[in-house]
Amino acid sequence: MQGTVDGFSYGLVTPVTAFLLACLGAALGLRCTTRSLRTRGVYRAGWLALAATSIGSGIWTMHFIAMLGFSVREAPVSYDRPLTYASLAVAVVMVGVGIFLVGYRGATRMALVTGGTITGLGVASMHYLGMAGMNFEGVFEYDTLTVSLSVLIAVVAATASLWAAVSIHGFLPSLGASVVMGVAVSGMHYTGMAALQVHLHPSAAPSPPGEAPASLLLPMMIGPGCFLLLAAVVVMVDPLVVTGGGRARSAGLPGPASRRGGPLSSIPVQRRPAPTYETASRRSYREQRDR
Repeated sequence: MQGTVDGFSYGLVTPVTAFLLACLGAALGLRCTTRSLRTRGVYRAGWLALAATSIGSGIWTMHFIAMLGFSVREAPVSYDRPLTYASLAVAVVMVGVGIFLVGYRGATRMALVTGGTITGLGVASMHYLGMAGMNFEGVFEYDTLTVSLSVLIAVVAATASLWAAVSIHGFLPSLGASVVMGVAVSGMHYTGMAALQVHLHPSAAPSPPGEAPASLLLPMMIGPGCFLLLAAVVVMVDPLVVTGGGRARSAGLPGPASRRGGPLSSIPVQRRPAPTYETASRRSYREQRDR
């Protein structure tokens, strides 16, 4: 028996909220990646780890906020906690591999393709592992072509976001890149959901009155949600993350003031003329020529 699926039980509330969280995680991750390029050593690794956790948490939270609106009319749905948290770990780890690869290798073609592929596969793995953590009296069936399209969207979006993280500087351009990434991640999610069909067991029980996935999912999202807020505070406290400035000074190079019209270059420097020397033969030749 085929189940009746409703992916928008709360109307536009869940997709819009999920999209905003995806944009928030992407914005924090992009700005932290940009900041990491202006540091060295353990500080760079710290900023890249914060970027990976921000993007992974944003994608994971986006997925399960969107899943709050998912229901199967003929059967109750619950979630397996270990698999649900495992999907979060997969998202953070695989996004981290791509972020660290580009953060240390730069925006080379090989680094972007490899990092984008790994990150995109991580996003897709998080989605389908999270779906595998759903418990109900039935099975999921996926359309292979639509699933492949969702994975392709994830890989292209991840590659574009990694390129933006190391190539686009400034607050407004990065904000635009994070919106594009939020659109792509949301598009990947709902493309994957479009590939879904639910087949119920003959003995499936109807959903009891008042059963809501929110009571199961919301407590699990407290941790990642608090982390995103904490990461936002860190980003706002560091002015270099917001303004995109300070590249030269954090790299140990002379700042703009010392290169162009700053206090150092405004001090006049008196140059002594180079001394000239004349040999006896050249003096004799000059005197004969002047006669």
